[in-house]
Amino acid sequence: MRTQLCLYISVTVQRRKVKNMSATTASALGLKTGVWEIDPVHSTVEFLVKHLVVSKVRGRFNEFSGSVTIAENLLDSQVNATIATASIFTNQEMRDNHLRSGDFLDAESYPTITFNSTSVEASGGDYVLNGDLTMHGVTKGVSLNLEFNGVAAHPMGGVRAGFTATGSISRKDFGMEYNAPLEAGGVLLSDKITIELEIQATQPEEA
Repeated sequence: MRTQLCLYISVTVQRRKVKNMSATTASALGLKTGVWEIDPVHSTVEFLVKHLVVSKVRGRFNEFSGSVTIAENLLDSQVNATIATASIFTNQEMRDNHLRSGDFLDAESYPTITFNSTSVEASGGDYVLNGDLTMHGVTKGVSLNLEFNGVAAHPMGGVRAGFTATGSISRKDFGMEYNAPLEAGGVLLSDKITIELEIQATQPEEA
């Protein structure tokens, strides 16, 4: 589901990222330590793949859940997420069913895709999130460029934090090698899959 747009009367945003240097403490960014739950209504898990060499097709997963565990030392923080494989959506039913089949994700045999972080690194003014991605029965280490977008008080109550993560993976690394040659040269689909995540997480409630 695409991020739903809401009419906000007022939103207080705290932008505390230090330019040219990654802050490494939660308090420096206005983040409360603890488990922040990912809000799937205001988050997106999307991907892009090159098609016919000349263009890119965008898709997304509509069902996912996860958490961001914030430590005072941000580099000790953790991210865990689970995606329902069958929730893949590219706006074309025949293509979506093919992607769910054994040629690609094999959603029947592998109903979930999981990500579990292993480390966080400071990188310039942002971060690198390293972790294990398990998909199609294969686990591989991946690195995502991570940007902290700030924290905001929601007018309906509570506090949210926003993150953007991007990266790329190889389909072949996860055992998905289906392709077709083109008469003019090249192949139907690229091996490279670009990942784009927009994540909004909810601050843990006071004990």
